[in-house]
Amino acid sequence: MKKGTTAVVVGAQWGDEGKGKIVDVLSEKFSVVARYAGGHNAGHTVIIDGKRFVLQLVPSGVLRPGCQSVIGNGVVLDPIAFLNEVSSLRAAGVGIDGNLFVSNRAHVILPYHRMIELAAENAPGRVKIGTTSRGIGPSYEDKMGRRGLRVCDLFDLELLRKHIENACREKNMIAHALFNSEPLDPDKMYAEYAEASRKLAPFVSDTAAFLNRALGEGRSIMFEGAQGTMLDIDHGTYPFVTSSSATSGGAVIGTGVAPTSIDSVIAVTKAYCTRVGEGPFPTELFGAQADEIRARGNEFGAVTGRPRRCGWLDLPLLRYSGMINGTCWLVVTKLDVLDSLGEIPVCVGYRIEGKPTEEIPAEAGQWDKIECVYRTMPGWQSSTQGIIELKKLPQRAREYLAFVEHETGARIGMISTGPGREETILTDEFAGELQSSGDRKSCAQARH
Repeated sequence: MKKGTTAVVVGAQWGDEGKGKIVDVLSEKFSVVARYAGGHNAGHTVIIDGKRFVLQLVPSGVLRPGCQSVIGNGVVLDPIAFLNEVSSLRAAGVGIDGNLFVSNRAHVILPYHRMIELAAENAPGRVKIGTTSRGIGPSYEDKMGRRGLRVCDLFDLELLRKHIENACREKNMIAHALFNSEPLDPDKMYAEYAEASRKLAPFVSDTAAFLNRALGEGRSIMFEGAQGTMLDIDHGTYPFVTSSSATSGGAVIGTGVAPTSIDSVIAVTKAYCTRVGEGPFPTELFGAQADEIRARGNEFGAVTGRPRRCGWLDLPLLRYSGMINGTCWLVVTKLDVLDSLGEIPVCVGYRIEGKPTEEIPAEAGQWDKIECVYRTMPGWQSSTQGIIELKKLPQRAREYLAFVEHETGARIGMISTGPGREETILTDEFAGELQSSGDRKSCAQARH
């Protein structure tokens, strides 16, 4: 049976690596882009011909004519947020209808999920995770507790009303008892979501069946993650993580394709590091240098506007990320942000209580004990913005990239030198793989 090429695009750090732009650039080579995890807490910014698009739920592939987009079963869907995003994209002239599909098995975010999360995040004595308070975590909690509402359930209005009445009764009691929150009105909620279900219906289908048919027809599929590896619920810096599987393995669970269908994994990393919210960050910078990188990189959340914490590139973290994801290719973004620096420190190893360690700590307390071992690389101090050929990068910029490639064991396939779609370098080897048709050996060959 003929089979299409597949690739998973993941964040190699703590999210915000620029996956939206990368998926947009790569979508020219794929006929389907499928989002497999997270919710509308993930903001992807794409700039096309100077026009800025901020996508929260809809995969970046929707901006590419001829590319179909899928929101998989692993995503938690806020129907109101989805419809608002669709409306904005239609107003911008993006061809949505007939090109965007939502899984009938995706779980739904309802207003009581936001109420619970916001109240819990602000409760005295609770460990602050730094969530967006958009109901993502509580929706996944209900999913795992087998009390969630799925997209397919929205169309059974009797079931929808009963579910909302029962959930509001329970959630209002919990929120009032624990956080003294005001109760939600189930009648108002039912009316709003019954109307939303009508507008949502044309997008809903069995997307697992759609994706597997597409593979059988020889079509190519790119799987798009949300957040980053170090925010993965199992493999990240727990408890300062998201509520879903952000790593490459989540692509299988979150869309319904078989593990044997995945050909390669493309991990996106910044040329430095950032993190939003609370939690460990070994290479974090403070003061004027952090402010400079934040300003040059426009490091503010696409969805929330929150300033991102900034730090140097962390190679132990990238090696761990490569191991967990099975990274074949690295994409390095925001290289141009480092253009002005005379010296660029890079974390090459960790010590904990004076002892070198090759492993990433599991215990939250151990992260606080990490001492970073740095190697200082010479800066190039010339502009790389907009360069689209590898050979035209400054020699020291190429040496910086070669060092990252050597230390991580994954080939660098793309370099982003600016926010625009065209400000991108593709290496010859990577471009060649994108032209291939599902060569199973390509991933192993890409790794050192």
